[in-house]
Amino acid sequence: MLSRLPRWVEYGAFMLALVAGSVNAVALLGFQHQAVSHLSGTATLIGSAMLNPDAGVLLHLIGILLSFVMGSAISGFMLTETSLKLGRFYDVLLVIEAVFLMVAMYLLLNNYTSGHYFASAACGLQNALATTYSGAVVRTTHLTGIFTDLGIMLGGAFQGKVLDKRKVFLFIIIVVGFILGGCLGAWLFLKFGFYALCVPSALCVCLAILYRSYNVRLIRD
Repeated sequence: MLSRLPRWVEYGAFMLALVAGSVNAVALLGFQHQAVSHLSGTATLIGSAMLNPDAGVLLHLIGILLSFVMGSAISGFMLTETSLKLGRFYDVLLVIEAVFLMVAMYLLLNNYTSGHYFASAACGLQNALATTYSGAVVRTTHLTGIFTDLGIMLGGAFQGKVLDKRKVFLFIIIVVGFILGGCLGAWLFLKFGFYALCVPSALCVCLAILYRSYNVRLIRD
């Protein structure tokens, strides 16, 4: 049951969705209009690129896909269980994500397309942060599954089934966070270009500090 999740999940989910939305907005506006927070479009482009005589485009798209997987693998390696709880390596992973975003920014500012890979790895790492727990799947870097789950829950409500209000609230929080993040990222990119990635990177560091401080305080109490 989602009710078993700690209360800080909603706050964390909102902020992570904000980060992902802002990174993806920068990606769509500046990374050759290539999304990095999810792979559906990338996989489609890989299929299309197979008909393109330019092998470099195909290899670049495959690199983005593999980078996302490697980012997820880092989280999978450090988070060995499926329970969402304090005391795990969330703060360390958030700092790693922040570093990936800063490396991506540096490379892109110097016209290295390899910056796309680090941005994609950051999103993959974040998407694997929140794992399946008590029947609740929390994903913060894309919204397809969220809207699907909301539709399923709405259909169940029409049948008279009990609606899990906290789950609905969590999903709405993620949607709102992602959209606001997209707005923020677009505004930042128009103002500052790839320096816009400093903001989601800083947010990751702030989340890591808050998480660590909260965890230490609970241990002392």
